[in-house]
Amino acid sequence: MKQISENLVEVSNLHFAYGNNKVLRGINLNIHRGKVVAILGVSGCGKSTLLHHFGGQLKPDSGSVKFQGQIIHELDNTDLYAVRREMGMMFQVSGLFSDLTVYDNLAFPMREHTDLSEEMIHDLVLMKLQAVGLRNAHGLMPKDLSGGMERRVALARAIALDPTLIIYDEPFAGLDPISLSTIANLIRKLNDALGITSVVVTYDMSESLKIADYVYFIHDGVVVAEGEAADMLASNDPIVYQFIHAKPDGPVAFHYPAPPYAEDFL
Repeated sequence: MKQISENLVEVSNLHFAYGNNKVLRGINLNIHRGKVVAILGVSGCGKSTLLHHFGGQLKPDSGSVKFQGQIIHELDNTDLYAVRREMGMMFQVSGLFSDLTVYDNLAFPMREHTDLSEEMIHDLVLMKLQAVGLRNAHGLMPKDLSGGMERRVALARAIALDPTLIIYDEPFAGLDPISLSTIANLIRKLNDALGITSVVVTYDMSESLKIADYVYFIHDGVVVAEGEAADMLASNDPIVYQFIHAKPDGPVAFHYPAPPYAEDFL
C-alpha cells in the first residue's frame, strides 16, 4: 500500500533566472498537509516566481517542485491540468471577471470543470459565499464591491472546486485594518474547516505570523530562515530581525546597487 507523504509540496534546490537575472538560487522547502505556511520576504525576492513553479507556469532551470509526489515540470498537459484542478489561487489583484456577477464568477470554474447541474452549482455557489459572509452579494458586479469584499469573493472562488491546496499571493495588500484582519481569519478558519493546505505569500508580518503554522523567509533567492511563528519572532537572524521589526538599516539594503553617488556628478 502506497504511503502518503506528510509533505503536499516539496521544493528541491530550485533555480530559475529571467535571462541574466537569477531570481531563485536554490530554494528548498516543504509544505506540510493541513498546515498554513507563510512564505515571507521583501518585494522582488522571488516569492511570486516560486508560486509560478507550483502551478507549472514556469519551468525551473534546475531542481524541482513536487506536488503529491509528482514532479510538476515533467507532467504533460493533461496531467498538469489535472494537478491544477487541485490548486486554488487567490490572486494578488483578486482577478475577478469584471463583466460577470459575483455569482457567475464563482459558478464559472464549476461550469468549466465539472458536469454538475445548474441546481447543484446554485447551491454550491451560495455555500461558498456563505463561508466568506457574502451570500446576499451574489447579484453584485465586481465594481460594486469594496476592496475587502472583492478579496472575500476571490477567496470564495479559490475554494469553489474544493482544492487540496490554496495559494494566496499577497492577500493583504491594500486592505484597511478591519478587512485585513477579516481575510486573515478567513484563511485560517477555512483551512481548518475544509482540511486543506494553505500557502500565504506576503510581506505583511503581523497578520501572517498570527495565522501561520510554519514560516519561511526568502532573501536573494534562497531560504534564509524557517520555523514556527514564535521562533521567528524571537529570531536574532539579522535579516529576519530587520524584516520583522521594520528596521531601515540592516542586510536588506534600501538602495538598488549602484556606484558611489558622487561619481554621477563628476
